[in-house]
Amino acid sequence: MNELELDAKVDNLEEVLAFMDQWLEAHDCPMKVQMQIDIAVEEIFVNVAHYAYTPNVGKVKIRLEKPADSTGVDITFIDSGIPYDPLAKPDPDVTLSAEERQIGGLGIFMVKKSMDSMLYEYTDGQNILTMRKLF
Repeated sequence: MNELELDAKVDNLEEVLAFMDQWLEAHDCPMKVQMQIDIAVEEIFVNVAHYAYTPNVGKVKIRLEKPADSTGVDITFIDSGIPYDPLAKPDPDVTLSAEERQIGGLGIFMVKKSMDSMLYEYTDGQNILTMRKLF
């Protein structure tokens, strides 16, 4: 298991992606899958940075683990910000035109579609979001 804890600030996105990519490359993740993971990690990290502690800044922990039963990665985001379950919001109706759709939710929708599984829980004052991607 690898962990990175840092301020939930958009300025730290490069460090998060470098941490992610180093782990993925060490575990022979195919480049196409790595790109999907990077996009998902960017979306979740930026959401935490923008909304979890507004207007303050707090910490976010990112944990990487290899699933015991498969080849891939479990990526867990842990923050003590405002309780928020990104999986609870209904998916946007992508059959509507951009003008007809409500604003927001498309990023999380794309993350949900690109990951093999996602799980959210709020425990001990912490948001815990785990994404699994197999490769």
